[in-house]
Amino acid sequence: MAEDQTAEEIIAEGDYVLDRDTVAPVLNAVREGDSDALIAAFDPLHPADIADLLEQVDDDTRVRMVQLYGQEFDGDILSELDEGVREEVIAALHPEVLAEAVRDLESDDVVDLIEDLEDEQQNLILDALAVSDRVAVEQSLSYPEESAGRLMQREMVAAPEHWDVGHVIDHMRAHDDLPGQFYHVILVDPRMRPTGYVTLGRIMSAARTTPMRDLVEDSFRTIPVTQDEEDVAYAFNQYHLISAPVVDEDDRLVGVITIDDAMAILDEEHEEDILRLAGVGEGSLSDRVVETVRARLPWLAVNLVTAILASLVIDQFETVIAGFVALAVLMPIVASMGGNAGTQSLTVAVRALATKDLTSSNLWRVIRREVAVGFVNGAIFAIAMGAVGALWFSTPMLGVVLAAAMIINLVIAGLAGVLVPVVLDKLKIDPALASGAFVTTVTDVVGFFAFLGLAAVVLL
Repeated sequence: MAEDQTAEEIIAEGDYVLDRDTVAPVLNAVREGDSDALIAAFDPLHPADIADLLEQVDDDTRVRMVQLYGQEFDGDILSELDEGVREEVIAALHPEVLAEAVRDLESDDVVDLIEDLEDEQQNLILDALAVSDRVAVEQSLSYPEESAGRLMQREMVAAPEHWDVGHVIDHMRAHDDLPGQFYHVILVDPRMRPTGYVTLGRIMSAARTTPMRDLVEDSFRTIPVTQDEEDVAYAFNQYHLISAPVVDEDDRLVGVITIDDAMAILDEEHEEDILRLAGVGEGSLSDRVVETVRARLPWLAVNLVTAILASLVIDQFETVIAGFVALAVLMPIVASMGGNAGTQSLTVAVRALATKDLTSSNLWRVIRREVAVGFVNGAIFAIAMGAVGALWFSTPMLGVVLAAAMIINLVIAGLAGVLVPVVLDKLKIDPALASGAFVTTVTDVVGFFAFLGLAAVVLL
């Protein structure tokens, strides 16, 4: 129940986290049903902090908190919430409160807010918007998912390319509907095609008679409306962009993407790669048990298949293992070392592919490096484990077999860790999603086969 949750269950140590002085007044206000106290406790907090608090409380407390906050609920809080919690919060909000909350959001935030919601909740939010805002949002939703069209905002400042600084300043002062935040004034030709942009700093430091054309930035580039958002984030990071105009198929200006949205996508891509490498999909801490099971079960099933394949290899050497029981004790060492080495190479390769650092021009150099690293590491551990195997079981040749198998498996692990994600990428399959299972299979199968095969030849 909501009454049972205490501040100690929510607070954390460190900077930029919720502390006792922040959490306790909020929970007390919820417990007592005091709306004014809750509003006062939330007033100094950033929307991101309120979103964090909503994500960390239990379901009952969350619903009561949202309802008590009432008309003060800020749309920016919805933008900061995890998707799973966001749906629950929207369901708990009174329709009038929800309508007021989304009216002040930028169009890109509204699109991000509703694109994953059910139709009923989407319509609820769209109905709350002004007609012009609704048309803009619906047009953005018509673009492919995870494209620049979904990421861009319609609110922007554009000016004819022949204007001077004075015209632009007078124009901005005469309009009260400018975006809440913007970094550039975009210059357009008579067909609304962007020809450059100028930073606000250069505008404010130039004389009124200075032609805007003389102030354009060298970093200017446009983003096609259908470009994948991952490529958009890469362009911002690669070329140090602050904002970039978005153009349609006729190169006409339709929106703008700002650095905060691009960096959010870059962060999501990094997080997605990490989660997929671990085989846990795109889950979050707010997901329910059923959702988490559904996300993880398929990859556990894949791992089961790879384990069966490795077991089939072991089964081929049943006689060898029966004749030399020590092999069963040492087998996991070879497979585990290969798996860890493969994961290291795999992680580096997947990240390099995502950042476009690993290309066909340097592929073989990277492969040679990883194979060399695998050989050197394998040799170092081979000496250590070879000695352990020989001393442990008083069989010097067992140490030799273990050492040779270790070198072979670490070399193959380095090779597979690079080649597998590269091949999957060429096949248009997300390397982060599928590489782990393949690399694990390769290292397990090769490790067992090399160790048991060498043992069959040398020891029996």
